[in-house]
Amino acid sequence: MSTFSDIDRAHMTRALRLAEQGLYTTHPNPRVGCVIARGEEVLGTGWHRRAGEPHAEVHALREAGERARGATAYVTLEPCAHYGRTPPCANALVAAGVARVVIAARDPFEQVAGRGAARLADAGIVVEQGLMEGYARELNIGFFSRIERGRPWTRAKLILSIDGPLDEIDRTVLDVTESESRDDIRHWRARSSVVLAPQGPAYAVARNGAAPRYVVRSCDCAALDAAPATAEGVPTLALHREGARQAHAPSAGAPIESGIDAEADLPLPDALARLAAQGANELFVDADLSLCDALFEGDLADELLLYVHPSRCGAPVPAPRLVASIDDVAHRWGLRPFQHLAIGCGQRILLRRLARPPGRAVLQ
Repeated sequence: MSTFSDIDRAHMTRALRLAEQGLYTTHPNPRVGCVIARGEEVLGTGWHRRAGEPHAEVHALREAGERARGATAYVTLEPCAHYGRTPPCANALVAAGVARVVIAARDPFEQVAGRGAARLADAGIVVEQGLMEGYARELNIGFFSRIERGRPWTRAKLILSIDGPLDEIDRTVLDVTESESRDDIRHWRARSSVVLAPQGPAYAVARNGAAPRYVVRSCDCAALDAAPATAEGVPTLALHREGARQAHAPSAGAPIESGIDAEADLPLPDALARLAAQGANELFVDADLSLCDALFEGDLADELLLYVHPSRCGAPVPAPRLVASIDDVAHRWGLRPFQHLAIGCGQRILLRRLARPPGRAVLQ
């Protein structure tokens, strides 16, 4: 078992920070960062920006140049060992003459899956794995879900006031106090490959211009406008039960992802598998209470983003009642709180399934 130094941890922390810069852009590829260093000195850094472009290792090696020879490479995911849209990164590291490679997490993709580490070791490079692995897996939670489970990591969002779900009461409370909540929601939507929008809300892009790769409109849950209400140019899919009205499908001029038949009766479990087959890593669901019931009781959702507003129209609510509300939600669907964040006058609680404990949280 490898023993890592404080210097190793510092460099891997930096590599993880670099990987986070690809949060909105890399899908279907994983988010990966790389640092080339000798001792405390950083020689080169890089992160993967988007599919088809150079990987993190290549960017870091280009910056390091000849100084990479005899140095250590810190990579958040096992270097690839196959020819895809870019050449193998393992070969690039060998050619650069690095002496040691520290890997956070093994790549589960079948064309890598240990082959990258083996290629490095066969070339005489010291390979050590597992440094800050939990953080690396958390950063790519959807990628690991798609490869290992055959379905995207499914994240439901529910807005709750102490009075109940906001789809059942006056939603203007959100407009009064919670611009911060909207920004946070945009972040989660933008990092997702797919958004399931049962009620067809308009999607503002995140501050950096990022948007989901495409949007799924569920005609099963509510009446929809004929025209897709998405960020401009984002393809829209339609899922509905057999017999759903044609008018509920996106308009004829809307882009439709050809891999999923907009007219088919497609149960959600099958839809998740189909989306994963098309490279969807993370699915964001704009949910109401009934949809959350269906998702979690059917073991189709992995986590819940619960936005809790401690007041309605300015009336403060005692803390014990707020805590009871959160506990009720957790108990109802077999969830446990994983992360808390104060947002404006309320809070966002990330809850996850008890049956699938996650890795450690992304670096704070």
